[in-house]
Amino acid sequence: MELIQMLTSQLGVSEEQAKGGSGLLFKLAKDKLDDGEFGQLAGAIPQIESLIDAAPETGGGMAGALGGLASSLGGDAGKLGTMATLASGFQSLKLNPAMASKFAPVIMSFVQSQGGEGLQELLKKAMK
Repeated sequence: MELIQMLTSQLGVSEEQAKGGSGLLFKLAKDKLDDGEFGQLAGAIPQIESLIDAAPETGGGMAGALGGLASSLGGDAGKLGTMATLASGFQSLKLNPAMASKFAPVIMSFVQSQGGEGLQELLKKAMK
């Protein structure tokens, strides 16, 4: 898969880490976008569901507790919850949580190449 090759070559991660990390970000999009918006993304990236399935389970331990608490507070605190969930997932993949910020631009570029700027904007909206 082209996206996985991009992530492994540009970021020096394993194929499993590339699938899991991109799956975490796509799962975030699926959770935050409505069905129609996510459907557009899934239409441009047919393998998206298998990537989401490759994402590690998140929400365990202290990061999950903080994420749940922050999400329940809403507003900017919800963003903290999202970041805690991503950090937990990236740690499960034996990656530094800061790698999430390195995955995002590669995935954005891939999404734009597959579905254009409108699709890239949808993904950006989900990651805010």
